[in-house]
Amino acid sequence: MLNLSVIIPCYRDEDKLADLLAQLRSLYRRPLEIIVVDGASAGTCRSVCDQYKARWVASEPCRGSQLLTGASLAQGDALWFLHADNRLPPDPIRAMKRAFEQGAVGGYFCFRFDAPRARAALLLEPAIAFRCRFGVPYGDQGLFMTRQAYFSAGGHSPWPLFEEVSLVRGLRRLGHFMPLRESIFVDPRRWHRDGWWRRTWVNRNLALAFARGVAPEKLAARYRSRTN
Repeated sequence: MLNLSVIIPCYRDEDKLADLLAQLRSLYRRPLEIIVVDGASAGTCRSVCDQYKARWVASEPCRGSQLLTGASLAQGDALWFLHADNRLPPDPIRAMKRAFEQGAVGGYFCFRFDAPRARAALLLEPAIAFRCRFGVPYGDQGLFMTRQAYFSAGGHSPWPLFEEVSLVRGLRRLGHFMPLRESIFVDPRRWHRDGWWRRTWVNRNLALAFARGVAPEKLAARYRSRTN
């Protein structure tokens, strides 16, 4: 038995959130609880959560702060962080349970673009897998970990971007942070909107700027200006 808390930050993405909550409720193995932390404090989001029996929590519109809020309220022995527009594999809780049984402190799912796909996805997916092995997998890959490991590693940083970087590094210092073979599917709508290579270029430049010490708040403003 895996007592798992699912934590989902949301900001004006209720249609995708409803799809994800429906998937979670249809799983053969279900989580202990689902916590949605709403950065828009919207009545529409609250109604979606009520429909699917998820806990709705209002928060400031900052993803790192939203994730920290959800983790502080979670009751499960393990935490699973999802984005509202993720699509799940058939039995993700079994995959996570198997990782914990093998001694992992946590892990992440394999990144795959959801449909509609483009040829660029065939090149970007293995490149992302390679980066994750030696760098940091991001929050859209369904990061999961024991509750104890989460807080021992320091939790998410209260930032609007790159909030998971220090957490993942801390988890890897604690033990094995396992990459799973099972895929989690990431909505490609923003890549289609911005252009696949343009968006990838912007994302890599932001990551390099963050590595040089540029403040995440400044990078978030730059991200919004270049992708809107």
